[in-house]
Amino acid sequence: MESESMKLLATAIVMAVGTVGPALAIGMLASKGLQAIGRNPEASGKIQTAMILAIAFAEAIAIYALVVALIIKFV
Repeated sequence: MESESMKLLATAIVMAVGTVGPALAIGMLASKGLQAIGRNPEASGKIQTAMILAIAFAEAIAIYALVVALIIKFV
């Protein structure tokens, strides 16, 4: 019983820590991308493409945290 509760606690900690970083990164990327588009609207296509790619990479880190949490929970 104690082992199961430790697994659940570890799962919660992994998800909490593993999603805070990507959430902050995505917020900062969107903010800076919108500022750049506001300063230079002609380059909005290039800026938006790079911003979306960077957001996808940041989101991948959260998905890795999810995979680790699922491994901890079910193994």
